[in-house]
Amino acid sequence: MTDQTLTNRPETTTGPKSEATHGVGPHGGNRRTEPGSRGRTTIADGVVAKIAGLAARGVPGVQGMGGGFARGFGAVRERVPGAGSQSVTSGVKVEVGEVQTAIDLSIIVEYGFAIVELAGDVRTEVIAAIERMTGLEVVEVNIMVSDVKLPDEEEEQQQQVPERRVA
Repeated sequence: MTDQTLTNRPETTTGPKSEATHGVGPHGGNRRTEPGSRGRTTIADGVVAKIAGLAARGVPGVQGMGGGFARGFGAVRERVPGAGSQSVTSGVKVEVGEVQTAIDLSIIVEYGFAIVELAGDVRTEVIAAIERMTGLEVVEVNIMVSDVKLPDEEEEQQQQVPERRVA
């Protein structure tokens, strides 16, 4: 988990100052306290992983996430009624510190996309989403391309999936 104090955000006030939010100093002057000094915000590792996974999946050319085992397990889980779809965090590992985070992604690329350019686009989107939503500094986003999805692979997989029968 990450402890992050939000001291870098400006405080805005719209009304008169009250002693509940702004105390009176020892010399009679108003003492302004920053909102970040009044508590602590904790961001769980899973939150950062979900943000990274959603941001990466949103980039055109990313067909899926995860390696061979995770994808195989996800395909089996999708076929089981009520088991849900593939996890948003599949293929995502994060290390979260107090003010920084590092992300490892395993992606599957659609055939025809330039992998180096796609990896750059994924990095840009993941960094922007995490820094905007959490305030954490992203120090690195490592990307491993685990597979390339060929156009004819989709047709083969659909033929192998047995039809569901409704009773």
